[in-house]
Amino acid sequence: MRSLAALAALSLIPLAAQAEDHLAANGYGYGPRPAFLVSRLADGDLKSRLTACLGQQAEPTLFSIGHRGAPMMFPEHTIESNVAAAGMGAGILECDVTFTADHELVCRHAQNDLHTTTNILTTDLAAKCTTGFTPATADTPANAECRTSDLTLAEFRSLAPKMDSADKSATTAEAYQGGIAGWRTDLYSAGARTMTHAESIALFASLGARFTPELKSPAVEMPHEGFTQADYAQKMIDEYKAAGIPASDVWAQSFNLDDVMYWIENEPEFGAQAVYLVEWSEGFDEQNPETWAQDFAALKAAGVNYIGASLNMLLTNADGTLAASDYAKAARDAGITLIAWTLERSGPLASGGGWYFQSVNDIITDDSDYLVALDVLAQDVKVAGVFSDWPATVTFYANCMGL
Repeated sequence: MRSLAALAALSLIPLAAQAEDHLAANGYGYGPRPAFLVSRLADGDLKSRLTACLGQQAEPTLFSIGHRGAPMMFPEHTIESNVAAAGMGAGILECDVTFTADHELVCRHAQNDLHTTTNILTTDLAAKCTTGFTPATADTPANAECRTSDLTLAEFRSLAPKMDSADKSATTAEAYQGGIAGWRTDLYSAGARTMTHAESIALFASLGARFTPELKSPAVEMPHEGFTQADYAQKMIDEYKAAGIPASDVWAQSFNLDDVMYWIENEPEFGAQAVYLVEWSEGFDEQNPETWAQDFAALKAAGVNYIGASLNMLLTNADGTLAASDYAKAARDAGITLIAWTLERSGPLASGGGWYFQSVNDIITDDSDYLVALDVLAQDVKVAGVFSDWPATVTFYANCMGL
């Protein structure tokens, strides 16, 4: 699906056209990371099968979902990050949707993350932040909070995106811009551009990708100056309808079940593919149904067909090997389609995988475990897709396995 005419009015045409020309001339590419991960796998069937695919041609796949684009190395929710993700074969791209002071929809992971994802604290707009920059002291870390709802759309557009980071030891706003994890990079930040939600629709369409917008929880009290939660949920869908995007190409997401039910009841074509997002919370045990907050049968009966779950909910340690959790099996048995998030967000895995792998941290020892986990998710959990901070890895695996 192409919509370059729509892009013209949004000043996105040069980069989108260049990306299309590059893909047409050179095809999609994996880059070096998948081969690097394969080389680290222990000898066995998985390594043999993936090694045999190292020379294959990369092809886009709906199994590979760009999580905020490709934020392992590109500033998240930027044009550049999503063009990179599409070039890695991500068949579905994500815009996390929040709103500005004038209730325009923009792509940001949270309504209150501008102080870590943009240069706002070093601009005159810092005066509009909910909480201005406070320097670190011997007892307290540096702090700030800047929201999209603090700014008009025009003001938001003036910001320069950066890698999501903050130096909590900083004593100046300029130093607070640092703190980037050692395994990330600021190499691709220069000139990166933010997007409105409508612009993301036009860009993703031009790149031949489909859409998975997430309606983010507001940081402000709702209704916000008359803008209700229902208005917010409806406006997101209306922007796809205005762009002529079929509901079958959109997987709208929310952690708020009320949003999902709103779409099911008021926009049933979009509601049929609405994704209820869930995550590990305190007391959860992927093997103990008494700790699960979701009643899969009731959700399915209410029209919820998709659940997007964090990796730690879907994986378990079965006698020292990664396996599908009972939680995952129960959801699947109830007829729920599962989507997993987020691969390659944990950085190097030599000392465990952190939050995303907390159900299996004791057997996560090497970066190649990303591929082992991906194999379990695909073959045993049978997820429909996997969000990744570096989509090439998922694309490579999916192409190799015919997904």
